[in-house]
Amino acid sequence: MLITGGAGCLGSNLIDRYLPQGHEIQVIDNLATGKRGNLPPVPGLTVIEGSIVDKALVDKAFAEFAPEMVIHSAASYKDPANWEEDAATNVMGTIHVAQAAKAAGAKRLIHFQTALAYGRPHEVPIPVGHPVHPFTSYGISKAAGEHYLAMSGLPLVSLRLANVTGPRLAIGPIPTFYKRLKAGQNCFCSSTVRDFLDMEDFLGLVDLAIAPEAPTGIFNVSTGEGRSIKDVYDAVVAYLGISPEREVPVVPPGEDDIPAVVLDPSATEAAFGWRAQIGFEDTIARMLAWYDAHGVTDVYSHLAAPKKD
Repeated sequence: MLITGGAGCLGSNLIDRYLPQGHEIQVIDNLATGKRGNLPPVPGLTVIEGSIVDKALVDKAFAEFAPEMVIHSAASYKDPANWEEDAATNVMGTIHVAQAAKAAGAKRLIHFQTALAYGRPHEVPIPVGHPVHPFTSYGISKAAGEHYLAMSGLPLVSLRLANVTGPRLAIGPIPTFYKRLKAGQNCFCSSTVRDFLDMEDFLGLVDLAIAPEAPTGIFNVSTGEGRSIKDVYDAVVAYLGISPEREVPVVPPGEDDIPAVVLDPSATEAAFGWRAQIGFEDTIARMLAWYDAHGVTDVYSHLAAPKKD
């Protein structure tokens, strides 16, 4: 099994799951957002520090390791203004992965796609057949990469993901609120709605998707339940047992944000016999308990910083 972006949140959780099962795993990661400490020196795990933009590096890694299963988790997202890096990693890097995987004889490729590829949806929950109309650099480049993967001829499972929460999560409102509230700092909430999926439910679907006989195609992965960012804030406040001195401001979405991103998982549930089992309150509590034990380091966002008045 070869995992791109294996030092990131999703990739490292996959390693935690599959290495003890006896899988030989090779990782390619440039550590732009992932952490080297997420990849301990253990038997069965090989780490190549480098970028999927480097075609020679990708070709060599695939040719030598000859993976049967490829999980493409690497992505550029942390600087919304850096179109060049997004295009290089999410488009050209994805092309390199697809071509190298095909040349190496890979039997299946699992791709992690952002729900932001849908752009501003005209219906919510968003069905998997909804048109793809991204309008941010991250969404545009990720959508383009998915199209190239579909052209590759590889057996492809592209998973359009809700907000997956679990160990090492470093993006979005949950780590932001936890870190700021623990430090006694003020917060604000955007008036947006998202769906939040526990890592255990996500990994349960990946278990099904990597099976050789599993369906291929594009699938939404979510609970199908939308919750406001204020709901997340309230859950963190309740978990911490604090009473903020002022009511948290709720502000309109930014220019590059979307009011509601909630995915309809019904087609995925029908195809895989899978359904999310862990509810919103437990999902948030499990995430915060992990932060209690391990802390929050960097917090990233694919959104532009709010404009100053």
